[in-house]
Amino acid sequence: MNILSLFPAVPLVMMLGLWLSKSTRQIHAVMVAGSSLLLALAVVLVVQYLGLRGAGETAPMLFTASRVWYAPLNIHYAVGVDGISVAMLLLSAIIVFTGTFASWQMKTDVKAYFLWFCLLSVGVFGFFVSVDLFTMFMFYEVALIPMYLLIGVWGSGRKEYAAMKLTLMLMGGSALLLIGILGIYFGAGATTMNIQEIAALNNIPVAQQRIWFPLVFVGFGVLGALFPFHTWSPDGHASAPTAVSMLHAGVLMKLGGYGCFRVAMYLLPEAAHELSWVFIILTTISVVYGAFSACVQTDLKYINAYSSVSHCGMVLFALLMCTQTAITGAILQMLSHGLMTALFFAVIGMTYHRAGTRDVRYLGGLMKVIPFLAVSYVVAGLANLGLPGFSGFVAEMTIFVGSFENAGTFHRVATLVACTSIVTTAVYILRVVGKILYQKIPNQKFYELHDATWDERFAIGGLIFCVAGLGLFPLVFQNIISDAITPIFDHIHTYVPMLGNL
Repeated sequence: MNILSLFPAVPLVMMLGLWLSKSTRQIHAVMVAGSSLLLALAVVLVVQYLGLRGAGETAPMLFTASRVWYAPLNIHYAVGVDGISVAMLLLSAIIVFTGTFASWQMKTDVKAYFLWFCLLSVGVFGFFVSVDLFTMFMFYEVALIPMYLLIGVWGSGRKEYAAMKLTLMLMGGSALLLIGILGIYFGAGATTMNIQEIAALNNIPVAQQRIWFPLVFVGFGVLGALFPFHTWSPDGHASAPTAVSMLHAGVLMKLGGYGCFRVAMYLLPEAAHELSWVFIILTTISVVYGAFSACVQTDLKYINAYSSVSHCGMVLFALLMCTQTAITGAILQMLSHGLMTALFFAVIGMTYHRAGTRDVRYLGGLMKVIPFLAVSYVVAGLANLGLPGFSGFVAEMTIFVGSFENAGTFHRVATLVACTSIVTTAVYILRVVGKILYQKIPNQKFYELHDATWDERFAIGGLIFCVAGLGLFPLVFQNIISDAITPIFDHIHTYVPMLGNL
């Protein structure tokens, strides 16, 4: 079996193991064994990928395999990875692994919870290894379906409303996406659904591209919290269980940015050139609006959710700038945001479990009673606001430098406007840190709180290690990513030489 097929296969085997489990201990054993195997597979894949590239392998996609699935529509189960896919698979494996330990204290219907959690993982991993449009879309839908139940059953607050809103908006985006994918398929001559083959043909008429590009970009952009289709995200984050929030913000939202780049911009370059200005305006609004909205929230999860809107908007913003540096920054931002947001939601969920509230108005002095969780929150906050030494600085600096490389006045003004989010981010992060960690303890019951347990420390420590590792050794990941960006970037510029230099 191709190593890539193991990524969606392992969660399926985990689901079988969970189904047969008779106790919570057995359920935990299955999840730890499965998530550890996924993480090991991701590390092995990175090592093998780097080995092949170091040996001189220049093919855009490695570890490729294809099997006919539905011949009349040329649908294949086709897999392959480049540097971007490898990075996303590693990120997903880290989040699934740490999310398992973050869910250790789950008490309600544990087996069903982890079954849906594993199905969500199947969709995420399958999406990142697919190079066939329909197969990618299928795994995209598989990743979305479990979210409704995970939030609606195991969530908190207005969980039914949040689950329904999330599902309806993402399904609406899926409908647009399906139309766009079929349009690309028939526009390319109805000969293949393989992304690489369609790109090589490049025979989709420009008039058709102008129709399909907005549909595909918005379809994926909804999942990437593109303004004004972002409203599902804060409600969904606020109501989701801790591990689901981690996977949702850390990985699931990355499907949006990945799809926009891999499908919309790669296959429809001329339309991306003509219509990019519309989406640059929308993404600039996302970046600024998300940051300012976070400033006026009082719920810790809503603060982080609107922060995610801003940071995911930054990913789409950088992609549309279409300079090689900006695109590299966008992929780094996907990795950085995935790790630091997972860390944020893990700490917030653990704090909520102890204090019984996420409202910053009723929290204070937590550094005195739960110092490990408090310090972890500070680390996540510093990464979020882009402090040097953490992943956020590397990603955001690369994005803004790359965006300013675009010589167009419109693009540079948009970049300057987006840069204001840095200051705004510092405002809401430092305000919250000062409020909940260092002020007087408002509730005497907080003196009875206990700090993180071993499983929680393990999950948080792993995420902090990754956030610091990406910040201190960015070139390791940048080299992996650059090898993948270059052929896509060159392809786009072959047909639109002026894109990125307007």
